[in-house]
Amino acid sequence: MAKDIKSSLKVDEALIRQLAGLLDETGLGEIELEEGDSKIRVAKACVSAPSYAAPAPLPAPAAVAPVATPAEDATAHPGAIKSPMVGVCYLSADPKSDSFCSEGDSVKEGDTILLIEAMKVFNPIVATKSGTVSRILVTDGTPVEFGEPLVIIE
Repeated sequence: MAKDIKSSLKVDEALIRQLAGLLDETGLGEIELEEGDSKIRVAKACVSAPSYAAPAPLPAPAAVAPVATPAEDATAHPGAIKSPMVGVCYLSADPKSDSFCSEGDSVKEGDTILLIEAMKVFNPIVATKSGTVSRILVTDGTPVEFGEPLVIIE
């Protein structure tokens, strides 16, 4: 019976190899292609990370009074643009391009002010209001958390 099933399936091995190469090239874990009634899904097997012994704990630092960081102060600011996701922040479209905005620049509502890369997708973060960029609270290529203030527009 297995022979009957195999003979009834038309498999495009070249396409599967091309998709597998695309996975390696892009770093994606899987890719799916659908055309009409045909569907091909190619996925990489998960490779677990090697386990390491935990380092010895460091001695506790001396107690210091907490100091509010600029990001903490900015969280409540009415002009704060906050991160809608976890990812890596980029201030320009690519390393050779100028930043989308700088402190002191005027921006209009809807202008792209930075990008956040999440799961290999670059998501534009736009100004939610028109005004002047008074502070940029992140640096290029740094990780950001959900709800973290990124830019202050006054």
